[in-house]
Amino acid sequence: MVTKRQIIISKGDHERLKNLFFSGVAATFSDKPYLQSLQGELDSARILLPEEIPPDIVTMNSTIRLRQLHSKEIETYTLVFPADANIAEGKLSVLAPIGTAILGYRVGDRVEWQVPSGAIQFKIEELVFQPERDGVVV
Repeated sequence: MVTKRQIIISKGDHERLKNLFFSGVAATFSDKPYLQSLQGELDSARILLPEEIPPDIVTMNSTIRLRQLHSKEIETYTLVFPADANIAEGKLSVLAPIGTAILGYRVGDRVEWQVPSGAIQFKIEELVFQPERDGVVV
């Protein structure tokens, strides 16, 4: 079963993401249901100070390992803002479907997103790096 719950997000990440929705960046993707879902999650998110973020939560600039449940393939990504995205370098935009799916979730959670051929399910296997946990200001 796929986990769906209130996301946890830092105050700074929340402000920057909300600003994306008020800017022209997210407006170009306004017809995407996954972005509407992200906006809803931001509206109901549990917002914490960076030092209060649990160490197993996927935050902006976190590096995570995801396991695709069907193929068992493991992929590693760093979740970034759109301006920093470069999939060849493993930098995944938070506005990409998988990016919106993992933000604010925990290690061990299962997430899914829709692709043309159906839904893909992943498990968040490991949080390799989290700025809040590792004391890095990004």
